[in-house]
Amino acid sequence: ATYRLDLPQELRARGIHNAFHASLLRPHYPNDDRRFPGRQFHQLPGFGEQPREWAVDRVISHVGKGVDAEFEVQWTTGDVTWAPYSDIQHLQVLAEYFEALGVNTIRQL
Repeated sequence: ATYRLDLPQELRARGIHNAFHASLLRPHYPNDDRRFPGRQFHQLPGFGEQPREWAVDRVISHVGKGVDAEFEVQWTTGDVTWAPYSDIQHLQVLAEYFEALGVNTIRQL
């Protein structure tokens, strides 16, 4: 059997299909925000009528060298993710991270 869902335009724009085979359906279990913070619907960027923006609290570490480096970023929500240099090159926290390492530019990493 195939089930069809009425999906919001936002999800269809992201390439999510509205038809699923019954074998792919699973029960829904609500998120436990105490165990997995920052995953409530309103906290996910790009969803909802007025998407919220989250600020970067600090850069924790990095891997790689130069413009190919990836940075471990802690957000003000407490979440920690990895971001490429191109996504955070304009942030003040990156300049502070460079200062803590004693480098002036990305080329010195």
